[in-house]
Amino acid sequence: MSEHISRKELKHDRVRESIEHGAEAVLSHTRIASVVLLAGIVLLAGYYGWKIYNERQTAQAQAALDEAMKIFNAQILLPGQANLPGEISYVNPTQRSQDAEVRLSAVAAKFPGTTPGRMARYYSAICLMDLDKLNQASEELKTLQNGSDKEMAALANFQQALIAERTGKSEQAIPILRALSNSGSILVPKPLVLLELAGILRHSNPKEATSLYEQIKKDYPNTAVADEADRGLGELAPQS
Repeated sequence: MSEHISRKELKHDRVRESIEHGAEAVLSHTRIASVVLLAGIVLLAGYYGWKIYNERQTAQAQAALDEAMKIFNAQILLPGQANLPGEISYVNPTQRSQDAEVRLSAVAAKFPGTTPGRMARYYSAICLMDLDKLNQASEELKTLQNGSDKEMAALANFQQALIAERTGKSEQAIPILRALSNSGSILVPKPLVLLELAGILRHSNPKEATSLYEQIKKDYPNTAVADEADRGLGELAPQS
C-alpha cells in the first residue's frame, strides 16, 4: 500500500514539477516578450521623437534661409531709382553680399544637418566669392564636398572649379569639370559643365574646345547653351 502511495505521490510530484516548469517557461517567455516590446516602444518613440525634431529643425532652417535669401536676392538700385515700399534693396552690391553672407553663414552654423542649412552654406560661399574672399569660400565649399548630399557636393565642386579658374589654376579646374560632366547631377546639368569646360580649354586646347562646343550644339539644339556654344565657336574660328 505504501509502495502504491509512493508511486502515486511520485507521479503527483512529476506532474507538479511539469506544471511548475511550464509556468516558469511561460513566465520567462512573457518577460522576454515584455522586454522586446518595451525595447520596440522605446525605439519607436525615439524614431518619432527624432523625426519630429528633425522636421521642426528643417522648418526653422527653411524660414531662416528664406529671410536671408531676401537679402541675397535684393534689388540693386540704379542711380536715382526709388526703393519699392516693403522691399529690401541696395545701392551697393558689395554691401548686399556682405549682409547676405552674415545672415547665410548664421543659418548654416545653426542648422548644419538640414538641407536648408546646407543651402545656406552654399550661398554663403557664393557671397564670399562675390567679395573676392576665395580662400574662405573654398573652405565653406569643402564642407559640402565632403558631405553625404551628392547634389550639394556637385554644386560645391562646380564652384571650386570656378575658383580654380579665377586663381589661374585651370589645370585643377579641368579634371573637376570632366568628372562633373559624367556625374548625372540635376543641379549641375551636363551642358552647363561642358560649356564651362570648353571655355577653359579654348586657350590650352582649342581643338577639344571646338569639339565640345559642337557637341553642345548637337545634343542641346535650340537652347541658351547652344547659343553660347555657337558664340564660343565664333570666337575660336580666327585661331583655328
